[in-house]
Amino acid sequence: MRRVRDAAVVGSPDLYFKQISVGYMGNFVYLIGDKKVKECAVVDPAWDVDAILKEAEKDGMKVVAGILTHTHFDHANGVEALVEKTGAKIYVHANEAKFLKDVASKQLIETKEGFTLKIGAVEMIFLHTPGHTEGAQCIQVGEKLVTGDTLFVGACGRCDLPGGDEKKLMQSLKRLAGLDGSLQVFPGHAYGDADSSTIGNERRTNPYMKF
Repeated sequence: MRRVRDAAVVGSPDLYFKQISVGYMGNFVYLIGDKKVKECAVVDPAWDVDAILKEAEKDGMKVVAGILTHTHFDHANGVEALVEKTGAKIYVHANEAKFLKDVASKQLIETKEGFTLKIGAVEMIFLHTPGHTEGAQCIQVGEKLVTGDTLFVGACGRCDLPGGDEKKLMQSLKRLAGLDGSLQVFPGHAYGDADSSTIGNERRTNPYMKF
């Protein structure tokens, strides 16, 4: 684990939101939850589950859920360990649940467009954004949007792997471009010149968002 960023918003005192850099592929893992109830979810549990859990424990937070933006190995290789260590439910889009049946069959909860996960007073809304994979999804919590490998800072995910679809990815990016410009973007990898951005900034500067 290289870097941890507390990105909770002023004005949302109960929101717990941390961006954690893990692994050797520039992955970001996110902890999202409610400080008042002291519970959180791990978005894209991978690489070093012990370090991720220690970060939550340091803040007095209990991990009660795992969320996957998609099931590529570098985002999901910690699912089995997370289930073993916490018993957490794993939220994955219905189109990709089949890929996790062997590691977390009893813990899986299949999501779809508009699915909402609530921890305390914090609501996480799931947006189905296929293209990078068939079940890729973004998670919106307040003024933040965790985009996985659908949208990076200054770029987007590839669509030439199994389950990828260029036309669907372009449609998903067009949908994201239509969201409120002030929405903060938190990607699945540290591939850009910053660790986060906004929809408005990506509309102006990201070549894949200029329609």
